[in-house]
Amino acid sequence: MSNKRNTLLTRIAQGGLMGAANTVPGVSGGTLALMFGFYERLINALRDGAHAATQVLRGDLKGALASLKAVEWSLLLPLLVGAGAVVIAVAGPLERSLETHPENMAGLFLGLVIGSLIISWRLMPTWNPRLLAVVTLVGAAVFAGLGWQSGPLNDPSPLLLFAAGAIAICAMILPGLSGSFLLLMFGLYEAVLTMVDQRLIGDLVIFGLGAALGLAAFATLLSRLLKRHHDPMLAVLLGLMVGSLRVLWPWPHGVGYTSPTGAQTFDGTGLQWPTQGITLWPLLLAGGALMVVLGVDALASRQNKA
Repeated sequence: MSNKRNTLLTRIAQGGLMGAANTVPGVSGGTLALMFGFYERLINALRDGAHAATQVLRGDLKGALASLKAVEWSLLLPLLVGAGAVVIAVAGPLERSLETHPENMAGLFLGLVIGSLIISWRLMPTWNPRLLAVVTLVGAAVFAGLGWQSGPLNDPSPLLLFAAGAIAICAMILPGLSGSFLLLMFGLYEAVLTMVDQRLIGDLVIFGLGAALGLAAFATLLSRLLKRHHDPMLAVLLGLMVGSLRVLWPWPHGVGYTSPTGAQTFDGTGLQWPTQGITLWPLLLAGGALMVVLGVDALASRQNKA
């Protein structure tokens, strides 16, 4: 009983960390799922849930019930509880921290992602030149693509919110590809944080419907690809993580943010050397975050061996 309770609390905590990660431009909850060792199980659970929803729409209630029974609820529900609670709790403070300390926040997130990348790199059974080439090409493409960013949209249309939800949720379950950063690129990050912080139910419902549709379609596709082409797909995911490091370079403006009035947007993809006086804390936070991630992984490995 005690072990089951500890596992439940651990899953809720992991879900909370994934929720926090998904609210941060440049950090992906999928990265943490990969690091925690249940990424493929999570994708399969989401696939089964999406399949059940599709069967309901077709009127196949018997088949939908069978698909729902196949969902690994013991994994999925605690993660959803933890993620949902943390997203609601951190939206406001995170919005303020990104505005007031963008370089420090970027340093913290940079350390987290580098640590996750080191751990995820070890998941590949065997490396060969072809897989290394995939990582390099995908990483370079993402690195270059993240250099583009648009200005803020303070009053997005319902159709745009729906599309943003569908696109962002797909990115959120991919390691290294941040749904929050895609929102930042499209000028919607500030608007979505405001929706969550101020509980704008109508806008949240539209965004959520788009996310549900995107998740249903994408989880099924990703599950099939991981099953049929595991090593190449893992190489693609690692390439996404490598390329995403661009948005976490702390200088000149950290992960980027929109000013409180919405009048000015600072992008987070500039690649400049830091000016004197703003290097210490970002570097300390990056190093500390890296050590925490590697330490947590070491503890988890010891528990698995025990």
